Formats: sequence, structure tokens, C-alpha cells
Amino acid sequence: MEVLDGSAGARDVSQRVADADERRLAWVYLSRVVEGPCAALSALIESVGVVEAARAVRECDLPESLRGPTRRRREIDAAADDLTTIERIGGRVVTPDDPEWPAWRLLGLSQLEAGRDPDSSAPLVLWVRGPRSLLESSERALAVVGSRCSTGYGNRVTAEIAGELAAQGWTIVSGAAFGIDAMAHRAALAVGGPTIAVLACGVDRPYPAQHERLLAEIAEAGLVVSEYPPGTVARKHHFLARNRLVAAFADGVLVTEAGVRSGARNTVKWARRLGRPTMAVPGPVTSAVSTGCHRMIRDGEALLVTRTEEVVDEAGPLRLSLPGSAGPVPGTPEHLTGDEAAVFAALPAIGSRLPHELTRHCELPVPAIRAALVALELAGLIGVDDSGWHRKPKGRS
Repeated sequence: MEVLDGSAGARDVSQRVADADERRLAWVYLSRVVEGPCAALSALIESVGVVEAARAVRECDLPESLRGPTRRRREIDAAADDLTTIERIGGRVVTPDDPEWPAWRLLGLSQLEAGRDPDSSAPLVLWVRGPRSLLESSERALAVVGSRCSTGYGNRVTAEIAGELAAQGWTIVSGAAFGIDAMAHRAALAVGGPTIAVLACGVDRPYPAQHERLLAEIAEAGLVVSEYPPGTVARKHHFLARNRLVAAFADGVLVTEAGVRSGARNTVKWARRLGRPTMAVPGPVTSAVSTGCHRMIRDGEALLVTRTEEVVDEAGPLRLSLPGSAGPVPGTPEHLTGDEAAVFAALPAIGSRLPHELTRHCELPVPAIRAALVALELAGLIGVDDSGWHRKPKGRS
């Protein structure tokens, strides 16, 4: 009779756990050594493995291309402390070894030409706060970015499009900045939809400080993500590097309002390099805060869009209908057809619209729209108040 050696099996398990811990500490150590993207270090890890790369950095057994980037912090090994800090605030570190790592989203970054842009490499690790899976949350996502000095027009358009997409299950990705970023996050939160805030500092440092409460709400319902270790302060070059992650996590990038020098154009640049669709909303020709959108549209950098359906057509999955069958209108109850389906689809998921406003979102005259609104109200699907017609929450009549 063969006698099974239980102690050998236990030793194997213990060894695997020890190896996993060693790799995690190596990833975290290297994350702090370079603090951000480093194509040369990523190449070294790909070549020799993360544990051997960490040893080479500690002992300065490196090619010339890595000695400069690692000189300042290679003697700082705070990996254990960083893991303790992130656990204390309820967060976690996600490494390429983890199932949650969004490998397919970040694949494009690793394939970019490093010599063209020093930031064109995948992050070493991602520091995360929030209950959702980063992998699952980025499966269907849209980045919404724009001016920090947004106008009422920009805020309204952002709230409508981001809110409608989030209500349909899209994840809204942005950078938690003032203006358009914050409005996009708030619109997603308002409908209980998923949202990801990508920071240019440690996830334990609210930035901007005035958005501490907003970031706390995102961490409770969505995800706050950064490639920078806990305690890292935001620096100017971090924001440009951060923008590549905003673009990488999404199926496309939408700019709802932006001036000529808006950082949103940098995010659009990354999206185009990664092969993601880029879109922009036009604004009043007299508005300086929309000149960036107009220039991107004119120069062919972004497609002009004005409503949620156009965004989905560009960034969403390919949808094919059977010949001769129009199929149900996306986002409407299946039993609706004709004018009623078109009008219901034109109403925002949050907020309201007047009949003359609906003419810009469906190809119907005002009399037909009014008739459809009455029918939808009788069916208990919509209501009306001083601000206009609006959808009723599901489950309420």
C-alpha cells in the first residue's frame, strides 16, 4: 500500500505561498523605485522575471538605461510598509500575477514604441480602492474627460451622456479633476452605475483635496486606481502619464467640453495611439471652452457626437440586425415600437427634456412627439414636471 506523505504536500503549498509573497514584494518594491511607467524596467522584468529584476535593481546589476531611472530610490525598500498602508485604508495592490489584472486592456501600452514617448509602457502594478473587480469593470467602459473650468452647457451634456451610459451598465472612467471629470463621476454615481477614478498620486491622497468626499463615494461604489504607491504626491508629469491609463481602461474617449490647451487632448492622443475611438461634443461657436472640441473635430482627431446613441454606435460592440428587421430600440422597453420607442429612447436616464428639445434627439415633428409623450405617460413609463418630461424609475408607476 502506498503511503501518502501529507507533510510533503503541505510543504509544497507553503512554498507556493512563499513564492507568491516574494513576487508580490518584488512588484511593490519596483513600483516605488520608478514611481510610474518605465519601459526599460518593464523590458527587464519581461526578460528575467520580477524577482530577478528586483535583485538586479537592489544590487545595481543593471544596463546603463536603467541606472539613471533607479538611482534615487533603489535603496528604499518600503514594500512591506506599502502593503500594510494599502490594507489599512481598505485597498489592495493588483499585480500582473493577479486574476484581477486587466491584461487585455493594458496590452496596447506594452506594444507601443517606447522611444516615441517615455510614458508608453504598461504600469508595473495598480493600487486600487473599491469593491468592484478592475477586470470586470473595464470590460465595457467609456472615458469621459474635458475642461476643469466647465460651463453649465458642458456639465449638462456630460451628465446626460455619462448618466445614460452608466444606467445601461457602462463604466465611466475619468480623472476626478474639477469640471467635466467630476460631473462624469457624479452622473454615474447618481444612477448607481460603475465609475473608475484614475489618480496621478497615491490612492490614499485625495486630489484635488476638495474632492475628498467625491473620491470616498467612488471608493465605496466604484474604483479609485493609481499606478503610484501610497503617499505619492501628484506632480505635473504624473498627469500626462495618468492620461494613458484613462484611455487604456476604456472602449473609447469622449470629450464633452475642452479649451484649446485642455489636457483632454492628451488623453485623446493616447486613445488614438491605442486604437480607441475618440469623440467630441460640439459647443457654441462663441464658447472658448469648446474650441478644443471644435479643433479636434476639424482636424479629424475626434468624431462629432451629440447624444448617447451616437457614442454607443462608435464605442460599443458591433450590432447586426436581421434583414428587414429593425429590432427594438436600445434602452427602451421591448414592447415599444414606432414613435413611442423613439421618443422614450430620446429621454435621458436622468434629468428631463421638453418636446422641442426632443426634436434634436429623434427625427419626429413636435406634434408627433407630444402624442407619443401622452401615450407613454398613460402607460406609466414617463412623467412630467416643471422641467419637462422624464423617465420614471423602474418599478414605479
